[in-house]
Amino acid sequence: MKMLYKYPQAEYPYDELIAVNGQRNQQEPEFELFDALRDTFTANRYFDVFIEYAKASSEDLLCRVTVVNRGPEAAPIHVLPHLWYRNTWSWTTDAARPEIRAGGPAAAYTTHPVIGERWWYVRSSENQPVEMLFTENETNLKRLDDVANLTAYVKDGIHDAVVRGLHGRVNGQQGSKLAGHVRAVVAPGAPFTVQIRFSQKLQKDPFRDFDTTFASRVAEADAFHAAVQPAKLSADERLVMRQAFTGLLWSKQFYHYDVYRWLLGDPAQPPPSEQRWQGRNSRWKELHNAEVILMPDTWEYPWYASWDLAFHCVAMARIDTALAKKQLLRMGHEWYQPILFTPCASGAWIDARD
Repeated sequence: MKMLYKYPQAEYPYDELIAVNGQRNQQEPEFELFDALRDTFTANRYFDVFIEYAKASSEDLLCRVTVVNRGPEAAPIHVLPHLWYRNTWSWTTDAARPEIRAGGPAAAYTTHPVIGERWWYVRSSENQPVEMLFTENETNLKRLDDVANLTAYVKDGIHDAVVRGLHGRVNGQQGSKLAGHVRAVVAPGAPFTVQIRFSQKLQKDPFRDFDTTFASRVAEADAFHAAVQPAKLSADERLVMRQAFTGLLWSKQFYHYDVYRWLLGDPAQPPPSEQRWQGRNSRWKELHNAEVILMPDTWEYPWYASWDLAFHCVAMARIDTALAKKQLLRMGHEWYQPILFTPCASGAWIDARD
């Protein structure tokens, strides 16, 4: 799996994006990053950031981040691969908070009652030191609601340490969230690479077979896509088709949405607003997702687009027929179906699914 992100060599214009879009109406186009930084991008003052994933085994994951300076001058870059536990311990009063601990230079170790032991390693192509920044995966309540934080190390402490130089906001040894901070100054046109490995086994030399494993997986991916593409396609059409299929495969994600629990709220948290019981999905109480599904929109949680998912399965059938079939069957399960009652002519109520 491979993706590309274009990262500007300028301060990210958060405030301008918010201010300008707040002044526009629904008939006007969205004010985009390129609109705010047009001069920066047209002068090629940006990094191409390639992010790739490959598996050494089903439980041994490799990640490679390659940063290429497209600008005319040398420019600094900070790369921060992350490792964290999803915060489920704040939902109840008796849940334990998992811990990630430093395991040596540029390495970390963790154990969990479900997934067992895991080791995490980071290395850069130029052997720069890796600064290990630990926090807890806890919201900064002081900043959000002006109430006391539950811990001295909240999750945006990593931002404070890197951007604002407030190193007292991070822990150097342990936490439920971790970033490996790697810095470099990249020459014009030059690449800079950071390698990450997340394994179920202790690795004495974690990067010894890293490049050869990646080369094998790239060759396997090339062979797979060549086999599913029609022979008559041009080189450009093959590229478009491959990128479309890859984007479709990338949209698979673990989706956890329990509507009834969401309506009730979590025992250890303040009760949600009563308006939640009249809002979207409030009558879909039997819906309980806890599995990997195709997500047409992977960020607008909890939007649920089963209709769009079905269209995705038409294309997915070309590259993974079994997965496409399972996805459609899953959508037909009774715990995925909304129960909507509507009045009929006799005055009774019928199930709208009928």
